[in-house]
Amino acid sequence: MKKFRKVLDGLTTSSPASAGGSPSCGSAAGTPTAAPTPRELDVHETLLSEHFHICKTVRHGFPYQPTTLAFDPVQKILAIGSRSGGVRILGRPGVDCYCQHESGAAVLQLQFLINEGALVTACADDTLHLWNLRQRRPAILHSLKFNRERITFCHLPFQSKWLYVGTERGNTHIVNVESFILSGYVIMWNKAIELSTKTHPGPVVHLSDSPKDEGKLLIGFESGTIVMWDLRSKRADFRIYYDEAIHSVSWHHEGRQFMCSHSDGSLSMWNLRNTAKPFQVTFPHGKSQRDGRKESCKPILKVEYKTCRNSEPFVIFSGGLSYDKAGRRPTLTIMHGKAITVLEMDHPIVEFTVLCETPYLNEVQEPYAVVVLLEKDFIVVDLTQSNFPIFENAYPMDIHESPVTCTAYFADCPPDIIPVLYSIGAKHKKTGYSHKEWPLSGGTWTIGSQTYPEIIITGHADGSIKFWDASAITLQMLYKLKTSKVFEKPKGAEVGRSAELVEEDPYAIQMVSWCPQSRIFCVVGISAHVILYRFSKHDANTTITSLEVRLQCEMEDVISPSDTENTVCLTDPGGHSPQPQPPSPRSNTPDSVRDSIPCLRVKDRVVRAPPGYQAELVVQLLWVDGEPPQQITSLDLNSAYGLLALGNCNGLAVVDYLQKTVILCMSTVELYGSADPFQRLTRSPRKNRQSTSDFCMRGLSNFYSDSKKRIRTSYQSLTELSDNQVSLDLERSKSPTSDHVNGHCTSPTSQPCVPGRPRVPGGPEGPRLSRRGPGRPPFRKAQSAACMEVSLPVSSLTEESRENSFSRSRSSSVSSIDRDTKEAVTTLQFAESYGRKSDALPTPCLWVGTSLGLLLLVPMSIPTDEQERMEEPVTVAPTSTVLMLKGSVLRFGFLDCSGCLVQSPYEVWRDANAPEDPERPRRRKLVNFSPCSSQEASGDGHLAVVCSERQAKVFLMPSQACLYVHNITESSFVLRADVVAVSNSVCLACFCANGHVMILSLPSLRPLLDVHYLPLTDMRIARTFCFTNGGQALYLSSPTEIQRITYSQEMCDNLQEMLGELFTPTETPEAQNRGFLKGFFGGNAQTFDREELFGEAAAGKASRSLAQHIPGQASMEGMRVAAGSAVGELARARIALDERGQRLGELEERTALMMSSAETFSKHAHELMLKCKDKKWYQF
Repeated sequence: MKKFRKVLDGLTTSSPASAGGSPSCGSAAGTPTAAPTPRELDVHETLLSEHFHICKTVRHGFPYQPTTLAFDPVQKILAIGSRSGGVRILGRPGVDCYCQHESGAAVLQLQFLINEGALVTACADDTLHLWNLRQRRPAILHSLKFNRERITFCHLPFQSKWLYVGTERGNTHIVNVESFILSGYVIMWNKAIELSTKTHPGPVVHLSDSPKDEGKLLIGFESGTIVMWDLRSKRADFRIYYDEAIHSVSWHHEGRQFMCSHSDGSLSMWNLRNTAKPFQVTFPHGKSQRDGRKESCKPILKVEYKTCRNSEPFVIFSGGLSYDKAGRRPTLTIMHGKAITVLEMDHPIVEFTVLCETPYLNEVQEPYAVVVLLEKDFIVVDLTQSNFPIFENAYPMDIHESPVTCTAYFADCPPDIIPVLYSIGAKHKKTGYSHKEWPLSGGTWTIGSQTYPEIIITGHADGSIKFWDASAITLQMLYKLKTSKVFEKPKGAEVGRSAELVEEDPYAIQMVSWCPQSRIFCVVGISAHVILYRFSKHDANTTITSLEVRLQCEMEDVISPSDTENTVCLTDPGGHSPQPQPPSPRSNTPDSVRDSIPCLRVKDRVVRAPPGYQAELVVQLLWVDGEPPQQITSLDLNSAYGLLALGNCNGLAVVDYLQKTVILCMSTVELYGSADPFQRLTRSPRKNRQSTSDFCMRGLSNFYSDSKKRIRTSYQSLTELSDNQVSLDLERSKSPTSDHVNGHCTSPTSQPCVPGRPRVPGGPEGPRLSRRGPGRPPFRKAQSAACMEVSLPVSSLTEESRENSFSRSRSSSVSSIDRDTKEAVTTLQFAESYGRKSDALPTPCLWVGTSLGLLLLVPMSIPTDEQERMEEPVTVAPTSTVLMLKGSVLRFGFLDCSGCLVQSPYEVWRDANAPEDPERPRRRKLVNFSPCSSQEASGDGHLAVVCSERQAKVFLMPSQACLYVHNITESSFVLRADVVAVSNSVCLACFCANGHVMILSLPSLRPLLDVHYLPLTDMRIARTFCFTNGGQALYLSSPTEIQRITYSQEMCDNLQEMLGELFTPTETPEAQNRGFLKGFFGGNAQTFDREELFGEAAAGKASRSLAQHIPGQASMEGMRVAAGSAVGELARARIALDERGQRLGELEERTALMMSSAETFSKHAHELMLKCKDKKWYQF
């Protein structure tokens, strides 16, 4: 039971600075402060450290940088390896498992132990791993590290425990996959080729056993040499020397011929009866030239030769196009008889594999599909239909269709929202897919008992929004929204200018705000625009309203010491309600004279909106005096109030989207009024103009790049950082309070950054800026908030830099700050709160947090009657309430005095386009969660949780007393913070730049969890990491994958139940009986005992220096389990021995009885013989 004291309204009168930063808030981090009060409030905190544990749950999306794939034809599961050492195993929908090699080495090849529940991976660090797939979370059983040779190819015959491993030196080793011990049997390259050969054959690129005889191994070398090795006699049956390099080999199922693909784009067919030359050589895509030669073609990287029972065989290969056709897409060619079908792909082909009905290589294959792994896509082609349609992908492989720029995660959504979004999105799905069932049907998966509606929203660089159903740790596409349809396409000269621009995606999504209850959706774009959408099940013809806001920090906004006394505090109860400025005509004016022009042109005609989300309002920031609008750094909407708030580094704007008006447009300095804790020094307008254009507003603590390309929306730039940039950002994050070095800022928060060298007009940035078309700002990197950099005074600074530097005065409440700081509004939230200390009841308020760590309250007066709400203006009256924290403010949260989370009020959704019902007129239905829901608690107020980059504080409202403070980090800074509900309680979840995930209790701010989980090496993680209720979080682990994690112990315990089973016990299909005649004439496969050849008794032991065996974690756990059950095994063995002894005793008794009866019989026979020996035959 936690107790804290409450300060009565008006009892403590302290300045805003002392209320937020005085020692009375607690001298130690997380230590509650005692406040004098006549009564106590009891808050029962139920969360303990035992309730939290962090682990990964599931990964969605396309495997980033894939390298190889493999298929189990009996279990019907597929594995994909990647360059980062990851392995994705896919089965039926819901069966999706991710494994990661600890070394991070690229996966070169995968081999299933077919129908055995195991997988062998060969990695680039020359290590083989055996994975156990008979558990929901696969683990490594054994590893084998090659020390002297590099692995190039592996082959595991069906129903064999001996793995053939080819190396770069041309040797072939054999590994026992049960024990992962190297056999002494080695096929050396110098014995495989003829002694007269003077050149090395090259690395092994192919290994396969003959379908006709498993004792024959076909070895393909890169140089074009092919050897058929007899494993029994340890010699070569034949050798083939071909002029062209070999890439792959594929057998005919009868084992009499095989096909090779070569580097010159040719396919060669070889018959075992005559290996002197190929009996057929074809160039599938090569045309004959005038001199009779074939034109040069690209290499055929892989070929598969599959036979059919009732039709011609399939020959499927990748590559082989002629070089003269530049710009052609990568192709997969399917040759079926005389018909040749070329399938063009959108991305380069990494590998493909053909799915067949039988796992036996010596039977008719009957292919039914081909899986094609591309660099950025994954498709399955149906081979059973003549037009070769593709299957509709059962997995979310198109998350990266356009680079992801932001994410949002909503758990425990209204249950009706997912079916509604799915029904709307299903109408826009593509057609033409195969009607057959998804061929990867392996594994089992059932919906767990603890499931609730979850939705993930992703924003993309092309302006599209995707809604995903994330319930039950799966991911399914629900609905796609294109925000670019709101704007006019550039025409004429604008097209030519835009083609020259690097920033080709002006619609990139920067952040989203969604109210699931009212289904109102807001989108912030990179071009300083906000789009508000309403959901409707009916189509409509609508006109999109456009509001243009001039949000710019003017010269008169800056407060200097000389005119402080003349500044008027903006506390007029009537509010501040400026009217929206009329749109200015858009013309092709140069940047220097461009003014009052938005970046994009909204469609000003009636547009037809299909069912789903329909645009209602667009708010755009304008160019001011030739300067582009600054990016929007914060956004919040409230459907009950009908208000939308947005902020950037210049100020704050509040929009009434019901009346389509701007009710507040002020700079942050104007919001402070006389309560501004800083003195702001003015500079000349010319110097200010120059510094503004040269000054770079950085995102959260320097992790948003200051490169020339602000929002580089090509694939690499939005998703990757150069090594120099990463190292620079990491170096800055290590010492966030160090001095200014070379003009680069080293602190993530709150103080001015002295620019380095001024940008040269003729430099790389100058021409790009001069080429911008009309209405196009220098688009910047998508960022979730803008935070200012810190510059501490340095003695060697120049006179000008001294003028701009930050210096604290001796007074703790007043600081001198440069105008160029551009204090940004970093977070906004509407809530029922107390705008002033004297307020007795809560009113609608807007909480404003800035990059300087300041917190402002803006109370509002909103008409309650529905008709008055549409007619009377909403009044806003900024107060002098200013609270302070260390670092940029990131998040607000509100609790009642019993410690329960207070939800924001909302409007219940109603379809505005539905037909009118005269008997039931549509009215706004509001749901209000007031912090004083009962009369008893009405005088208690509520608690406000505020989290910044450095610390968290809990304030008691309306007294504004700081009850708890906790310094989250000193050496790093918080990137993301959320107040979330976990285990029927509330906590504060934080993700820091040093990779730590921290959980703090509320309201006491006790540390419950501090785990170094994720080292931040890419700004992608900072941009996409987000927490949600239920102990879950997600981030973009790669440009193409979403990683979901949980920090709840309860969910970790139930995770095994939620995951799918990869292995299903299935009987291996029996081999077909090929008949007497085929067996008599040698058509049947010959079996032989590999154990007899490769075992230690026959082949001996391999050299210890060649490879090192490493037991896996799973095998060690198995040994511990076996050791733990040794007593039981011994007891069972003793009982078995006793039973065996008893049976042996009984057998001995029966043997003795038989012996005695035999002796009796012998005696009687002897007596009979003596009695009858003297008698003649006729006497009987």
